Amino acid sequence: MSEIILPTVTSAKGDLWVFGYGSLMWRPGFEFEERVPARLVGEHRALCVYSFVHRGTPEQPGLVLGLDRGGACRGIAFRVAEKNRADVVAYLRAREQVTSVYREVMRSVWLENDARQRVSALAYVVDRGHVQYAGRLSLAEQHRHVLQGHGQSGANRDYVTATVKAIEAEGFRDTQLHQLAMMLHGEAHSSHAQAPSEGRSLKRRPGML
Repeated sequence: MSEIILPTVTSAKGDLWVFGYGSLMWRPGFEFEERVPARLVGEHRALCVYSFVHRGTPEQPGLVLGLDRGGACRGIAFRVAEKNRADVVAYLRAREQVTSVYREVMRSVWLENDARQRVSALAYVVDRGHVQYAGRLSLAEQHRHVLQGHGQSGANRDYVTATVKAIEAEGFRDTQLHQLAMMLHGEAHSSHAQAPSEGRSLKRRPGML
């Protein structure tokens, strides 16, 4: 299936809300007026997208997050000023739609602030008909792809650990992502212990989704 573009998202009036659930949580990359914890109902966060560019290659795909059907997702809603709407949408399309694996949609999200209001936010939902849709992978399969994945934005394992840190900073957990991060952390610790003389740094480098 081809990329689905919302024709009015750049021309609509008023501020724009953007829902971030992966790397947008820790590296939005655009100017915003407000940042609010939020919940989206109807889709859930999942490592269900084979990464061919940012965190892998077609020969050795990594895995990145997508919003997939069912459940709910806690993330961050960013409010973008109306004057910056067109520029931010153009930036997000260039970043998220390199291979058109997502559908650009507007979704209701509930802001977790004092007002507890519902807003309509721009979100990127995985296209289940796309060749990069990985479906529901076992933890072992996710682990294998994340270990091998390395693309234009760096190592796949850095993407996972940075996202887990961002989730923890908001005061909640994502069970499967945390399990995967623990596996990756254990291996990094083991590798460091086996080769102390090499002085390899375990510092993580941020990257794009």
